[in-house]
Amino acid sequence: MRERRASQGVRRAREFEAFVAGAAGRLLHTATLLTAEPRDASPRARRLLTLTLARTYASWDRLHGEDPYDCARRELAARFQRSAWHQYGSFGRRRTSPDHVLARLTPQERLILVLRLYEGVAEEQTAALLGLPAERVRSICARAMATLLHPPRGPAPAPLEVAPS
Repeated sequence: MRERRASQGVRRAREFEAFVAGAAGRLLHTATLLTAEPRDASPRARRLLTLTLARTYASWDRLHGEDPYDCARRELAARFQRSAWHQYGSFGRRRTSPDHVLARLTPQERLILVLRLYEGVAEEQTAALLGLPAERVRSICARAMATLLHPPRGPAPAPLEVAPS
């Protein structure tokens, strides 16, 4: 019995290592987009990924034929949503890195935009994942795209003063 459990543990570890080798880079990029941190310095994204992978490993035996990447992506989104809710208070605005283009968006807008456009998750699936109506997901995504495509303009330039002659 011990030998059987040991061999199952080894098999499980190998399967998970292969999954991480193939998916960790994309999941880290997704986490970096969600946190709007620079690629070279992304401690929140790395922590988010580490916690997500730990949870995925803990539930590895219960996947039963499900796509492990899809499960990890759902866990990443849920963990980001919870942390953003607690950290920002009802998805309020707080800029993480003013240089990052996604920093102009609220965490909820970033989450929906990343799931819809970067990850290619369908609108209905995104809505179900976040517990929102599909129409709300559509409007948030449109608003986020408008914010990115048409950023607010800076202050108007000062009028030129004509020197007296």
